[in-house]
Amino acid sequence: MRDRTDAPAPAPAPDAAAGRTPARPGPGPDRGPEQGPGPDRGPEQGPEPASVPRPLREHRHWPRSFADRLTTPLPGVRGYARLAREGAFRPGTEGLRGIPDLPYEPAPLPPVHPGGVCVTWAGHASWVLRTGGLTVLTDPVWSRRILGTPARMTPVGVRWEELPPVDAVVISHNHYDHLDAPTLKRLPRHTDLFVPAGLAGWFRRRGFTRVTDLDWWEAAELGGVRFEFVPAHHWSKRSLLDTCRSLWGGWILTDTLSAAPRKLYFAGDTGYGHWFGEIGRRHPGIDLALLPVGAYAPRWWLGDVHADPEEAVQACLDLGARRMAPMHWAAFVLSAEPVMEPLHRTLAAWQRAGLPREDLWDLPIGASRALPAEDVRTTG
Repeated sequence: MRDRTDAPAPAPAPDAAAGRTPARPGPGPDRGPEQGPGPDRGPEQGPEPASVPRPLREHRHWPRSFADRLTTPLPGVRGYARLAREGAFRPGTEGLRGIPDLPYEPAPLPPVHPGGVCVTWAGHASWVLRTGGLTVLTDPVWSRRILGTPARMTPVGVRWEELPPVDAVVISHNHYDHLDAPTLKRLPRHTDLFVPAGLAGWFRRRGFTRVTDLDWWEAAELGGVRFEFVPAHHWSKRSLLDTCRSLWGGWILTDTLSAAPRKLYFAGDTGYGHWFGEIGRRHPGIDLALLPVGAYAPRWWLGDVHADPEEAVQACLDLGARRMAPMHWAAFVLSAEPVMEPLHRTLAAWQRAGLPREDLWDLPIGASRALPAEDVRTTG
C-alpha cells in the first residue's frame, strides 16, 4: 500500500539484547509444516484463508517453553553488567521536564452507533475498544504504579467507574506494564479473556472462568468480533523462573457483523521486524494500527523488543494499515528517552513518509476517536 521512506523496567521485565535469529512461526489451526516465516513467502501469493475459529474457553496443553519463538537472544550477564555500569535506563532531569506537556485530555466516552468502531486511549497500552457491539479492553493497567517503576506521569484517561460493561479483555503478554493484577481484580470473574498460549492458568488460578488462550495465527469469536492472536518481536517474563513460559503477541480484532468488516490491530509490545509484513499480508485492509512508540532507549538494550518511533511508522507501512495510533508512551517512565521525544519523533517520521496527517491519530490520554462510517475500503 505504501513504500518505505526511512529506515520495561529492569526489575520485572528487563528487555533485550543483540544478535538476530529466526523465529519459528506459530502453527495455528490450519498452518502446515511447510509454511515458513513471513520473509520467505512473497506478497504475490495474496492473503491466506482465515483460520477456523477455535472453541472459546477450551483447556489446552502447551510446551513448557516458547523460547524457540524469540526473534533475538535474551540479554546475558554482560548485558546486565553494562546496564548496571551505565545506569542509562531513566531520563535525566532535562528529559523529565516535559512531563507537564504530556497530552492528557480525559472526556466522557462518546456514544457508538450500531456498526460503529470507536477507540479511547486510557494510557500506555490500555485502550477501550468498542467494535462489533462489544466493549474490549487491551492490556488494562489502571494502577498508579507498577513493579519496578515510578508512579504514573499522567493519570489513567478513563475512570474505571465510567467504563461501560466490559465484554472482553485481550492481553498481549505477561510483563507487569501489560498484565496488572490489581486492575484485573476489578473485573467480574465471568469476563471473557483472550490471552497468549500458556497464560490461561494464571487467570484461572485467580478465579476467571472464561479464558481463551491462543497460539500465533489462531482465532476465536465472541459476539460480533473475531479475535486473532498474531506474532510480535518480544518475550515474556514475570518472575525469576518463568522466562518465555507463555507466549507474546498482538491481536487483530475484526468486526464480523458488518458488510465491510472493520479491522483493528493492537500490537502490544514489540520490536520492529518481519512479522509486520506477514501480518499485513494475512490481514489486508487494517483500518487502524495501535502501535508502540516509546520505551526504546538505550537502543543497544531495548532495540530488539521495543520499536522506536521511526520503526513504528515503518511497521504501519509494512502492515498496509490505513491509520496509526501511537501508544506505549506518556504514562510510565520505563526507559531513557526524554518523555516528549516519542511524540515529536513520530510526527516527524510520519511527515517524512509523506503520509496524510489526518491518518495519524496521536490521541491525548483520555481522548476518543471513531472510524468514519464512509470509509472507502481497499485491500491492496
